[in-house]
Amino acid sequence: MGEILGQHPTSLAARWRRLERSGSAWITAHPLGHPDQMALSFHDVRCQPGHRRQVAEAIGRIPEVFSVEECHRDRDFMLTVISPDPTQLTEIVYPQLEDIAHLSGYESTFCTRLHRTAANWELDALSSAQRRALRAAAGPPSAPEAHPGPPPPSFGPILRVLGRDGRASAAQVAEATGLHPATARRRLQRVLDSGTLSFRCDVSHRATGYPVMCQWFARLPAADHDAAATELAGLGALRLCASTTGRSNFMFMMWHRSPTDIMALERRASERLPRLEIRETVIISNIPKRAGWHLDTDGRRQEDFVEVGHHWD
Repeated sequence: MGEILGQHPTSLAARWRRLERSGSAWITAHPLGHPDQMALSFHDVRCQPGHRRQVAEAIGRIPEVFSVEECHRDRDFMLTVISPDPTQLTEIVYPQLEDIAHLSGYESTFCTRLHRTAANWELDALSSAQRRALRAAAGPPSAPEAHPGPPPPSFGPILRVLGRDGRASAAQVAEATGLHPATARRRLQRVLDSGTLSFRCDVSHRATGYPVMCQWFARLPAADHDAAATELAGLGALRLCASTTGRSNFMFMMWHRSPTDIMALERRASERLPRLEIRETVIISNIPKRAGWHLDTDGRRQEDFVEVGHHWD
């Protein structure tokens, strides 16, 4: 990094520590949510007036609830839930939602294909030459398995360590899990090779100049979904794109620098994707929880992390 950015490595390390301490940036790992390996679902939640904060706090304590997004239309919150399978969702997550006081209802849709995630998103702060140099330094990416299998048996304990710190070493995994260092190293490599984990550097949306978050629900012929995801990735800060069940079968979420970007994006999308029928545009006003971490209203990471992965043990 020092060579590529023209900075001393010690200065960069100190800068990174400051970003981490302030909650502006952090590295985490989470279940990828690929439908071939686990159940990825999205839920619209409604609550009784005057109880948003109470309901949000209760929902955020559910480990399987990966993210909580607050909005102000036909739903109060949008949840992303990752569980080992649909049975776990029915037997574990739904009862916890139904036990929350003042939560008045919810509707669910399931991901049938995951096209893009926040791990694919880039801040666009580096030049083309710098990006090429970083990719060269990282080496060639591992080829994804054609038919990925389920998470390996060691998935849960390792996930909980890497969720807190995506840069944790094999030695740190061994210390946290009580495994022998050699065993921890083998199991960590097995988890990494399985393709079940996604690593990403998360950031505060406001600190990086993206205060407006918007999600779209649309209909699109199934044959067009892959091409549409590729096209949308070139139009803006695409954070999520998935094929789903439900009244809409295609959803995507982007970060924006101003509200005017929303209309501009919809215009460009309609020009390039004439068969895309946008059913609803939803502004996300707050993200109380993302990838297991509780956030403040500026999207900065707080100290409260909800461990996931217990049902993969």
